[in-house]
Amino acid sequence: MTSPTPPRLAGHALVEALVAQGVTTAFGVPGESFLAVLDGFHEHRDKIRFIACRQEGGASFMAEAQGKLSGRPGICFVTRGPGATNASIGLHTAFQDSTPMVLFIGQVASDQRDREAFQEVDYRQMFGPGTLGFAKWVGEVHDPNRLPEYVARAFHTAMQGRPGPVVLVLPEDMLTQPTDAPVLPRAEPALAWPAPGALRDARTMLLAAQRPFVIVGGSGWDAAACEALQRFAEGWQLPVGCAFRFQDLFDNRHPNYAGDVGIGINPKLAKRIAEADLVLAMGPRLGEMTTGGYTLLQAPRPKQKLIHVHAGAEELGRVYAADLLLQASMACAAKALETLSPPTSLPWADWTAAARADYEANLVAQPVEPLDMAVVVKTIQRLAPEDTVYTNGAGNYSGWLHRYCRHVGMQHHGRTQLAPTSGAMGYGVPAAVAASLLYPHRTAINIAGDGDFLMTGQELATATAYGATRLISIVVDNGTYGTIRMHQERDYPARVSGTDLLNPDFAALARAYGWRAETIDATAQFEPAFAAALESGKPTLLHLKLPTDVITSRTTLAAIREAAQKRGH
Repeated sequence: MTSPTPPRLAGHALVEALVAQGVTTAFGVPGESFLAVLDGFHEHRDKIRFIACRQEGGASFMAEAQGKLSGRPGICFVTRGPGATNASIGLHTAFQDSTPMVLFIGQVASDQRDREAFQEVDYRQMFGPGTLGFAKWVGEVHDPNRLPEYVARAFHTAMQGRPGPVVLVLPEDMLTQPTDAPVLPRAEPALAWPAPGALRDARTMLLAAQRPFVIVGGSGWDAAACEALQRFAEGWQLPVGCAFRFQDLFDNRHPNYAGDVGIGINPKLAKRIAEADLVLAMGPRLGEMTTGGYTLLQAPRPKQKLIHVHAGAEELGRVYAADLLLQASMACAAKALETLSPPTSLPWADWTAAARADYEANLVAQPVEPLDMAVVVKTIQRLAPEDTVYTNGAGNYSGWLHRYCRHVGMQHHGRTQLAPTSGAMGYGVPAAVAASLLYPHRTAINIAGDGDFLMTGQELATATAYGATRLISIVVDNGTYGTIRMHQERDYPARVSGTDLLNPDFAALARAYGWRAETIDATAQFEPAFAAALESGKPTLLHLKLPTDVITSRTTLAAIREAAQKRGH
């Protein structure tokens, strides 16, 4: 017989429930609406820590990164109204990226509800499933004795099926009431295996193919699943591409790896996917970025045969009328597929080898002066440890990282790429801070654009406050909102409006936060500066000054403008 749980504040019980779920770090911005929870963090400070961030958007990005890195829900606490509104960007990112996350929001006291009390918002309306893009479930806890139940349900909901974010709303008065409710055991997600008949159908379709291609992506993967995926690809000699910003799911050094399928895709890879006669999509939603605006795979009925494997039943058939739908958790799907025995000979060995050759050729860049971003990324990877975590937000600068950085499969070191498929600017800095604080033995490297960095650059202060060390932020400063300027020149050439930026001295700004910093404006300066950053043991910012005209890894603004003018824009 278990001994009864002594009464304690519900806010303390909430922290105990998180500890029972294996949570050791929570991110957030403090608020008076959840003071009892903050006191609970103090009470249990030997088991769990609360990282106080400088803005709720940064805090929610850190929790989202935590979810990506751990495979379990990242945890974020914010206060009502403005706090929740600021945190919504991380919630939206977690939804589109299928990242498990729980956002706890302090709420006005129960006796003040529905009066538009100070900062009051109805979060079921604000974030509920009806928004089709913020949360899988929004719950509000009114009874302190049911708090452990709600926490356990939140963890299960965040991890099961298609993973994603959950919101739990915490009325201030509920958190200050006593409860003797015991915490519940650690939640483990229920996993779904593909049906045997569907596996037989998949093998039949593979045997009938001449030019198959695998696109791997989505969340819910673990090291064993990635190993199984690699064995499956090897056994069947299949070319594998990684969906937009999921490049660490398959070892980029492997001879079957064909490249990333996303923005700035290698044109030869895009052509290859279009010419494939069978696409096996394992895990990705097959959204706009991965499908090139639904052109690589024509929606709703692609010309290629399509096998779509996804953990969420609601995603299968949502956009594409696939030839075979397999609902399965990624932790199970790859293990099941590797049991399919290949024939003694396969007709597409040359097809796979050519896909790899195209990828290798895409790593060769034309020299650029005075600062060559291709050389920068290759230098980073040559000098940085193999288990380095790379982060970025949104912007054209990320194209160099996606094209030239070669991720190892997550079976080697866990996740090494943190990047928002939602295209959220400002993600990279908080994600790198989170990675550095959660895994202090690993190096975290953020590459940010100038516009991207200033969305959340204040989180450098968070890194300093909590003792981050192996952390480097590289700011690519070209004085413009580059992606928008690129589209502007394409559609309205030579009519610059709203895209120029007046930037601070980023190195001086970083020093004000207690970081090391250097400014770089030539390729030869980068390697010694980066090597010093790795050796310093201190967080370091490297400010790279790039000419505005160098807009992508493939072209310039001048070339885009000239082409647009020739078209008559």
